[in-house]
Amino acid sequence: MSDFLWNAAAFIVALGILVAIHEYGHFWVARRCGVKVERFSIGFGRALWRWYGKDNTEYVIAAIPLGGYVKMLDERIEAVPDADKHRAFNNQPLWQRSAIVAAGPIANFIFAAFAYWLVMMIGVPAVKPVIGEISPNSIAAEAGIESGMELTQVSGVETADWQAVNFALIGHIGDESMTLTAKQSPAQTYQRDYTLDLTQWQFDPEKQSPLTTLGITPYRPAITLSVAQVVEQSAAAQAGLEQGDKIVAVDDTELASWQALVAVIKRSPNQSLSLTIVRDGETQNLTLTPDARDVEGQMTGYAGIAPQMAAWPESYRFTQQYGPLAAIPEAVNKTGQVISMTVNMIKKLITGDVGVNNLSGPISIAKGAGMTAEIGLISFLGFMALISVNLGIINLLPLPVLDGGHLLFFGIEAVTRKPVSERVQDFGYRIGAAVLMMVMAVALFNDFARL
Repeated sequence: MSDFLWNAAAFIVALGILVAIHEYGHFWVARRCGVKVERFSIGFGRALWRWYGKDNTEYVIAAIPLGGYVKMLDERIEAVPDADKHRAFNNQPLWQRSAIVAAGPIANFIFAAFAYWLVMMIGVPAVKPVIGEISPNSIAAEAGIESGMELTQVSGVETADWQAVNFALIGHIGDESMTLTAKQSPAQTYQRDYTLDLTQWQFDPEKQSPLTTLGITPYRPAITLSVAQVVEQSAAAQAGLEQGDKIVAVDDTELASWQALVAVIKRSPNQSLSLTIVRDGETQNLTLTPDARDVEGQMTGYAGIAPQMAAWPESYRFTQQYGPLAAIPEAVNKTGQVISMTVNMIKKLITGDVGVNNLSGPISIAKGAGMTAEIGLISFLGFMALISVNLGIINLLPLPVLDGGHLLFFGIEAVTRKPVSERVQDFGYRIGAAVLMMVMAVALFNDFARL
């Protein structure tokens, strides 16, 4: 229940900010064009808070936090006094109406760049994308990729860390091939291109990592036999295990790896195990009785300990951080990459190269908001930037109920030199609403299927 409340709160905060930014784009440009704004609403339905500004605009925060709107003076909606007709939206020049409508999505893109700018300045600890292992007969192995290589580019897009690699790989869902650029090791400078055949690439973004489905395992420092964490009141705590203990044997059998210890614990629920440990240079014996947990209908042992990792090589670690000016082009470039990937994915959805099961709705967004907010500010900012770009692009789709639909009508008006008839517009709105509701229904179905 607490997870649900946290996810819901993070979702409302994130969506509220993004909707406010989107609507403020419309509002700001409308005011600059001399259009009278009657209401600025964040959310739909019953008003929770309402106040009036000095400009006589009604500002509203409503009960349903799934969108918002800016209500402008418009003769097509209601009668307008003669004295205010020059301030009506429908009486503005075509270029001004187009600017007002386009300002919402543009505001979302600007916010995304701003969020990435903040992330770039705060700095993100990262590790170089060095490959640990390559699965035999995998797509990566067939292309000639080897363990120890450092990936530097994915189809021409620079990849400084694993996050950038994963992001670039997702954009290739549905493609027939992909080019990875790599150097033999982080210490070398010579780079080579490797072409991966993706015709047999099966990948579910909700359940699988794009790296593992290609046969790539990132380098990780070795797991030691030393204990890094002991869960309070766990079987390990009751046995007397402490942080820093090195477990060297179980039932007088020497351990070769931490994975071997985990295997013994899992197959020994409620069974006493004799542990040989080294603490402060002295050898001791402890008795551990793992707790029993039901995992997919099978009782599995659980001790409540976590291992220490060996130190990362210093040459593998770095911090992605830029000064205020240097962060600007980096943030703009990152925003451009996200826009390009999102547009590409929409194209693939339309052409069928990507299945509709990849669509996500508000439940998945809420879970993402909760997880990233829990991780920290940097992750939450990155998540909001990603959603802001998606919100901007979706609103530019040529569906009459969206900003893109209005721009489509304005484009027709620019060509024909006369506005699209209200009858045609009304028909378009009905079709657009039906398509949008169908897409939302599919997205919600996918969300429930992933729960």
